Amino acid sequence: MNNNESEFKPFVPADKVMPEFTVTSIILGIILAIVFGGANAYLGLRVGLTVSASIPAAVISMGVIRMIMKKESILENNMVQTIGSAGESLAAGAIFTLPAVFMWANEGAGEVPGYLTIALVCICGGLLGICFMIPLRKALIVKEHGVLPYPEGTACAEVLIAGEEGGAAAGTVFAGLGIAALYKFIADGIKLFPSEVDWAFKKYDGSGVGMDVLPALAGVGYIVGPTISAYMFAGGIVAWFMLMPLIKEFGGSMVMFPSDVPISEMDTWSLWGSYIRYIGAGAVATAGMISLIKSLPLIVKTFGENIKSLKNRDGMAGTLDRTGKDLDLKYVGVLLIIALAILIFWPTIPIGFGPALLIVVFGFFFATVSSRMVGIVGSSNNPVSGMAIATLLFSTIILKATGNTGSAGMVTAIMIGTVICIIAAMAGDMSQDLKTGYIVGATPYRQQYGEVIGSVASGLAIAGVLYLLNAAWGFGSQELPAPQATLMKMVIEGVMDANLPWGLVFVGAFFAIVIEILNIPAMPVAIGLYLPIHLSAGLMAGGLVRLFLDKKKFDNEADREKVISSGVIYSSGMIAGEGLVGILLAALAIIPVGSSTLGEVIDISGSFSIGQIGGLVAFALLLLSILKFSLWNKHAYTKKDEKK
Repeated sequence: MNNNESEFKPFVPADKVMPEFTVTSIILGIILAIVFGGANAYLGLRVGLTVSASIPAAVISMGVIRMIMKKESILENNMVQTIGSAGESLAAGAIFTLPAVFMWANEGAGEVPGYLTIALVCICGGLLGICFMIPLRKALIVKEHGVLPYPEGTACAEVLIAGEEGGAAAGTVFAGLGIAALYKFIADGIKLFPSEVDWAFKKYDGSGVGMDVLPALAGVGYIVGPTISAYMFAGGIVAWFMLMPLIKEFGGSMVMFPSDVPISEMDTWSLWGSYIRYIGAGAVATAGMISLIKSLPLIVKTFGENIKSLKNRDGMAGTLDRTGKDLDLKYVGVLLIIALAILIFWPTIPIGFGPALLIVVFGFFFATVSSRMVGIVGSSNNPVSGMAIATLLFSTIILKATGNTGSAGMVTAIMIGTVICIIAAMAGDMSQDLKTGYIVGATPYRQQYGEVIGSVASGLAIAGVLYLLNAAWGFGSQELPAPQATLMKMVIEGVMDANLPWGLVFVGAFFAIVIEILNIPAMPVAIGLYLPIHLSAGLMAGGLVRLFLDKKKFDNEADREKVISSGVIYSSGMIAGEGLVGILLAALAIIPVGSSTLGEVIDISGSFSIGQIGGLVAFALLLLSILKFSLWNKHAYTKKDEKK
């Protein structure tokens, strides 16, 4: 047993009973699941990214339950964020894949499935993700506590505990929330400066550098620390300063699929979008396989323990405390069978026994990978689309080999990819939720009930959102470019037409193998290779602040812990602040004002902007604010403490 497991004490003791799975928490959680799911669907279709909803849901819950309803129950607040965050997970899986079906229909290749078909596919993906994650909880959340940081789950717990305890900790977390919220609104709302700075180097053609100067990246970088941040940044350096210049140097005027533009005419973003993402997808998929192989002993042991506890449930009933009880495996099995039966037998869902088997195999694989991976880099950096690409590659090849081609085969492939994508997103998000619950002292099986409720509610809502957005603008349009789904569509068409750039995929696969041979964790490096360097550079900035504090000399370990902890609490607030305003800006972007939207009305970038340099200066001040609320926080470290 991990020592951390035996020594850890949750905020709410196991023998203390508090309101948790209540009517208030369920209703509020469902509302937030629908709101966050819809907002994230729109945001992802516009920019290809979604924002984590766990911390924003927790903050809103505290505002409603504690401040308005005058109730004090940290476990109720935790239940609200558990249910509410399910919407974001389903949105991520759905928007990265399903718009391809609408685009094919608009091109005359098949028909758009009905509303209920889309909703059921989303819900079944969510339920399968829950079923695959539940047996992994003890292995990843409990036994590896202190090993896997789960940054957003830990941050969410800090937010909840700070709100419960009040005092200096609450002031620190809400200071981070307020500062980050204001910063995010200025950067991405009124757009006084760009939230992403970017430069290309003409004398080193093909290379470029930049940074997403956003609070959440700095916060996550601080929480995960300098080592993981450096691994991701190293992957970005390989892509943007080695591979892309090589492609530009040797490509010349050649036109290489999947691009139809001569390489000599391509800029850095074109090189990344056309070639590096395939290399990164191969690296992420291979790193995931390596991760699964390394985790198999622990996974098998955990399954064995769960089966044993099921067989001996009468004898174990008295020994398991409230915080150790998962949903009974009998009910997990029932949920699993129901979800698979719907996918196989529902007449308008083009998934039979064979594709369902693929879903089980790939689904469990990516649920395991996703659950462990988000423990390292956080849900916001979970490359769900990379996992979907890997799934689509294999499933489309198998479908083609078995004669399932044409529009019907492509729709089946995208449906398989959708379910897998949602499984991976749900498993990753659920891991963060269970980590939060483990820290605050929630009841696991009640959280798992909450995940089921959130999946059903958000699945019904997101299906409607997809239909409304397609009717308004159409996917692939300027208003809704749907970048991830467009890529998935291209992957499937590429396999069916036998012109997929397998060479790029294998380059990434062998890169991941080399990294693992060097005894470096392949997953964070592969993620850094797959994502733009701008994201990993932002993480690295937060990691460097953490490195500065880790290296600083203190009179005693207690002072060090106070400073580091204050920084984590403040960073948690920053993640919450950006998440809340990200949701707000997504809503403003669809509120019409005359011929424009409210988001366009408040945008001042056309008349005034302090530019990229201004953005870097603002980000530097934001990084200094982490020091202000950690090293220079009088509640964390004072001269009086030094004298002690």
